[in-house]
Amino acid sequence: MTRADGVPYLQQPGSEAIRKAGRTSVYRLFREQALRNPERWAIESDQRRLTYGALLDRVDRLADALTVKGIQHGQRIAVLSENRHEYVEVQLAAARIGAIVACQNWRLTDSELQHCIDLVSPSLLIFSTRQSGVVDRLELKDMPRLEFGDRYEEAIDSGVAGRAFDDVDPESGLIMLYTSGTTGPAKAALISQRALMARMSVFRFDLGADPEDAYLAWSPMFHMGGTEHGLSTLMMGGLVIVMDGFKVDAMAEIVGRHRLSWLLLVPATVEPLIEAVKRLGVTPKGVKVVGCMADLLPKATIVELTTVMRAPFFNTFGSTETGLPPASGHLIAPGIHPDNLSKRMSSLCSMRIVDANDADVPVGVVGQALVKGPTLFSGYWGAPEINERDFTDGWFRMGDLFRKNADGSVDFAGRAKYLIKSGGENIYPAEIESVLLSDPRIADAVVVRKPDPKWGEVPVAVLARAAPDLLQSDVEQLCKRELAGYKRPKEIRFVNFDELPRSSTGKILREDVEKWLLQQDT
Repeated sequence: MTRADGVPYLQQPGSEAIRKAGRTSVYRLFREQALRNPERWAIESDQRRLTYGALLDRVDRLADALTVKGIQHGQRIAVLSENRHEYVEVQLAAARIGAIVACQNWRLTDSELQHCIDLVSPSLLIFSTRQSGVVDRLELKDMPRLEFGDRYEEAIDSGVAGRAFDDVDPESGLIMLYTSGTTGPAKAALISQRALMARMSVFRFDLGADPEDAYLAWSPMFHMGGTEHGLSTLMMGGLVIVMDGFKVDAMAEIVGRHRLSWLLLVPATVEPLIEAVKRLGVTPKGVKVVGCMADLLPKATIVELTTVMRAPFFNTFGSTETGLPPASGHLIAPGIHPDNLSKRMSSLCSMRIVDANDADVPVGVVGQALVKGPTLFSGYWGAPEINERDFTDGWFRMGDLFRKNADGSVDFAGRAKYLIKSGGENIYPAEIESVLLSDPRIADAVVVRKPDPKWGEVPVAVLARAAPDLLQSDVEQLCKRELAGYKRPKEIRFVNFDELPRSSTGKILREDVEKWLLQQDT
């Protein structure tokens, strides 16, 4: 766009100052809330409560201490810890100086965790005492370390809160969350400050969250449920209640004491919380939205949950890479038995459904989802080939299949690359299969999903023996050594090699195995 004299607007005098004035950051939005309402409660946990003013002071001191330690813009800080208020402080301090927090999954085995840390080359590891044994076993060489507790508090005390700071470009990365790769090792999804601010906006637009609401961050902070929505709440001036995992009675008490924006519940947590609320006689103070992943719950359970919580159910379809978008725009009204679970588009998002040639498919035809919008992540760290494949002409290829309906809604039709979603965790069969096939006693293996009333879906391994004396216990021990608990097959079935259904090229037909498994169980 140009002026009347032909000079492009972005090249006219003062254009850089104009661009700077139009920028903000995660830290800046949090800071503004703290300056306006310093006495408002910001964080509540088992350990302490912090006002916005007190939290800002600690964050500023920590940011200064990290700078003194040599942490610069773009460098990574790995955090290995259970949920705690200090975790949030590290994220906000990193937002101020432009560093990136790589949130480590403490559920992983040592070898899996080693891969995740090596992938991002951190300049500092911050960890909790609970994880100190794991840290001692990892190969960290001369990597600087900081343990939550006395040393962490000493670092904050050493920092100066009043130093001037420069605004960070909103395209700077802030959070890295790991997502399992379809061919095995985890990938690190880089989420920018721009994306986090846009995700906060969707949180407000589509859920009606506001500064008077609290958010219960019980989901692990190495997931978007624990990290993303906590940061969103602090950017808008609400209260973040930090909980160390799923503690059902404590959660029921919070439901009765606080007005909550979104009560995030994965399938395995729904029925225990319903039971606790009834048993303790809790009357919800106010829940705006409850639940997620409606496809993985019985519809009768959705009815019961929304009735007990007096809140609509959040019919979601998002991802680590996209946030709540692209298709989390539908709320199921309290007490209503849904006829279907069709999804509605989220705010701040565009979505196309395309065929193998990236041409848009007509209504009623299944195709792959392409997504565009400001909530989108900034690619996978250190994976240029994957980024080149997944980002196409300004769109992100999710790898999920959808069907568009005449009313504008969409129906999820499956995964382009098969995925098992168990209790909120993404499990890719290829990762489990690579472990199984590394054992010479196994001739072939396939891992499929099976419906489960508690976890939604669980992995089941179907194996052909190469060694006749191979036992189920042998396979269980193999998986225990190499895989995190939630990834281990919940059942192991043995078949003859020739019984595995295959394509003309010899590839095992996973969907056929899944159908066979369901038939065996009926």
